[in-house]
Amino acid sequence: MIYSVIIPCYKSSQTIRKVVEMTAEELRRLNHFDFEFILVDDYSPDNGATLDAIRSLTDDYYFVKAISLARNSGQHNAVMAGLNYASGDYIIAMDDDMQTHPSQLHLLLDEIEKGYDIVYGYYPSKKHSLFRNFGSFVNYFTVRILIGKPKDMKTSSYWVIRRFVRDYVVLYKSPYTHLQGLFLRTTRNISCIPIRHFEREVGSSGYTFHKLIQLWSNIMGYSVVPLRMATYCGYFFSLLSILGAVFVVIRKILVPSMAIGWPSMMCAICFFSGIIMLFLGLIGEYLGRMFLGMNNQPQFVIRQIYEHKEEED
Repeated sequence: MIYSVIIPCYKSSQTIRKVVEMTAEELRRLNHFDFEFILVDDYSPDNGATLDAIRSLTDDYYFVKAISLARNSGQHNAVMAGLNYASGDYIIAMDDDMQTHPSQLHLLLDEIEKGYDIVYGYYPSKKHSLFRNFGSFVNYFTVRILIGKPKDMKTSSYWVIRRFVRDYVVLYKSPYTHLQGLFLRTTRNISCIPIRHFEREVGSSGYTFHKLIQLWSNIMGYSVVPLRMATYCGYFFSLLSILGAVFVVIRKILVPSMAIGWPSMMCAICFFSGIIMLFLGLIGEYLGRMFLGMNNQPQFVIRQIYEHKEEED
């Protein structure tokens, strides 16, 4: 049985060696000796420090492969790059900052041996900032509404999947990757278990407000619910306008001296114009993503792959 560990790396030059060595030690402790690590540098803006760190790991360990991306693609796309090069029967994803701690790995592996296709670790108590926790809540609620995520399913970036799940997921070629959406349309045989969330050892989260919004918007590619909501809103406001017109006519009949106000008319025009523009923008977003998909915009661009080289005698 082969285990593949995928770690997207972003400004992690000070922690990635510790993550790899502790995870390898934990796998050996669990009597899993056939494993590989795929480290994906997501174009870290640290003057090559992260890339140098993961390249040094490929020099020291035969089981480490490093992938350098030519531009920043985001965490989910970086993981997708790793999935394309994973050869394991089980594929494990974890972070590079010691928050998804190697000591918790045995819990995920024990759970997937019960017959599940995917196992998520989730955190009863998170060590994130208030802003990040709020973003996670919005993402959780949105995924439930748009792609039918089960109410009791809790997720994180620490998970284990079987090989067939990976084989299906890598068929997806759109640049707007959202792994939860891909997993949920592959299988519903998913479990989640509570694990301990550790403090970040160095630095801060690479997720800015812009990146959180971008990740959240990727969910639209797995659902037509927003378009249906536009239709329902159209029905609702059409009915509302008819009722309003009937009310104005009846009131005008009962009170002939009533003047029809210009301000109220302008407010109605501005309101409904805003609604129309909102949903035109939503439709445009779908069309734009279809256009970019048809033009084969890549999920990620690999600059170079580094592997362990045996020393010559």
